[in-house]
Amino acid sequence: MKTSTKQPLLTVNRLTKHFHIKRGFPKSVSYTVKAVDDVSFHVNRKEAFGLAGESGCGKSTVGRCVLRLIEPDSGQVFLQNTDITGLNNQELRSIRKKMQIIFQDPYSSLNPRRTIGQTLEEPMRVHKLCENDNIRDIVIDLLENVGLSAGVIDKYPHEFSGGQRQRVGIARALLFNPELIVADEAVSALDVSIQMQILQLLQNLKEKLSLSYLFISHDLAVVRYFCQRVAIMYLGKFVELGSVSQIFDEPLHPYTLTLRNASPIPDPSIEQAFAQLKGEVPSPISPPQGCHFHPRCAKAKDICSREYPKWIELGKGRGVACHLYG
Repeated sequence: MKTSTKQPLLTVNRLTKHFHIKRGFPKSVSYTVKAVDDVSFHVNRKEAFGLAGESGCGKSTVGRCVLRLIEPDSGQVFLQNTDITGLNNQELRSIRKKMQIIFQDPYSSLNPRRTIGQTLEEPMRVHKLCENDNIRDIVIDLLENVGLSAGVIDKYPHEFSGGQRQRVGIARALLFNPELIVADEAVSALDVSIQMQILQLLQNLKEKLSLSYLFISHDLAVVRYFCQRVAIMYLGKFVELGSVSQIFDEPLHPYTLTLRNASPIPDPSIEQAFAQLKGEVPSPISPPQGCHFHPRCAKAKDICSREYPKWIELGKGRGVACHLYG
């Protein structure tokens, strides 16, 4: 896939991650799960780039490989001009200040034995960001920036609601003034009303701090609201990429079309017939030959069962992997 002429903040080239598992007893058999298979994209400065698809398609693995929380098998990840995949532990520790993550579960990502103050103060002491006398004041300012009062600093995670805990997670991601934040299903565990509050907070922080987001979500309505561009994943591969308006107004891939039609429209005056995919989601251990989506596709042709489609560029920043095109 081609990138824009301007230097993007994040560039991912042919990223691949396979997991090797064993099943069976007493004689086990080895299998390979292609969680991420030859994925390429870029994230511009001050942009929210979305990764969308069904659960288990590899979205979170992409985000964690970008941060090297999971080591990729091959491919390159560039933050500006720095190849992250080639850094040693000391170099990686330094550049990670520019890249942070907001985890999906705001409760399990916090240590229940530590107060919020202890959780946020420790990284600042480890990295010697400021004098010890000033750390508490900085943490209080940070909590206020994400909508929490100074009085929460001595409370424990179990004393907060889900939305408040996610605000703490956002504050932790902002400790080092990062340039890129990977938001891994950052609102999926929250009530709908709280989701909007968190999304508005992330949007305000994006404008205020000039942040870029790799926004991972299975909820297309959330992606449509928050992101500028989006890639659709299916069983470890990109099947379509484009701007939000292109993906939602003129979807090219049958899978994208089905996902869009299955997303409810928040207008009671509009009658909507929800689309349903036929068949079950294939096992990532043994995906179908050819196009992985063809057993569930209403537009499948003979070639779809024999060959995986090539990635086709259909304009600047617009691409699809489908035999219906090209």
